[in-house]
Amino acid sequence: MSITDFTARIRARQPALGYWSVLDSPVSTERIARLGYDYVCLDAQHGLLGYSGLLNSLTAIDAGGVSAGLVRVEANDAARIGRALDAGAAGVIVPLIDTADDAAAAVSATRYPPKGRRSYGPMRSALRIGPRPADSDATVLVLAMIETAQGLANIEAICATPGLDGVYVGPSDLALALGAAFPGDPAIAARFEDALVTVREAAKSAGIAAGIHTPDGAGAAKRLAEGYTFASIASDLVHLEQVAKSHLTDARAQSSRGAQSSRGAQSSRGDQSSQGES
Repeated sequence: MSITDFTARIRARQPALGYWSVLDSPVSTERIARLGYDYVCLDAQHGLLGYSGLLNSLTAIDAGGVSAGLVRVEANDAARIGRALDAGAAGVIVPLIDTADDAAAAVSATRYPPKGRRSYGPMRSALRIGPRPADSDATVLVLAMIETAQGLANIEAICATPGLDGVYVGPSDLALALGAAFPGDPAIAARFEDALVTVREAAKSAGIAAGIHTPDGAGAAKRLAEGYTFASIASDLVHLEQVAKSHLTDARAQSSRGAQSSRGAQSSRGDQSSQGES
């Protein structure tokens, strides 16, 4: 999928599925990027990637020729946003957007003058999008994270920001902002679901995409069915731990059954031997 195709798909609010990567492991990221996900998002905010890891992982994603590479940047900062785009990101997810002004600043950081304040130095991005600022401006995606009480309260104004392509729910932070004691706290489940509807409907009314992070494929399918445009699934670190644990659990369970079976057979042979004695 080309960058322009992916951008057009999100802007047209066509469903898309993505994967979340937090590990500085370009080889595994390349393998994931060849599986068929519409995008792979590299987490530069909470992930374990420095700039070289970001650059190498974006290169690895592009090598697969299947997924678009997105970056969740560290902050709503023009320098950090510009650097992610220069490294070749198809778009950025910008955290902690509380107001329309915050959203406008994020958009401005992705656009060259006179439309914005992105500094010119397209490094890798020029290889794929082209060196002309107008081509980049027309192609780069900018997505605003909704994860605070203030962001939720200002969701309609944020969604109406010119140039904003979509909003993206950070479920853990949003849950905490709504009073959860921990992400996934059942005590605020109803309030959380209402908030998701609010975000989704505000985006729909503004004609922009709505995305969300989900823990698994079933969760992603559920959110898409509800009307979200795109959904990211789990993360490579989480899946590595889950699969490693499941193999360990299976191996120990089978070893335990084998040991019990062996002890039972030995006991049976012992009983038969005893019965043959006089």
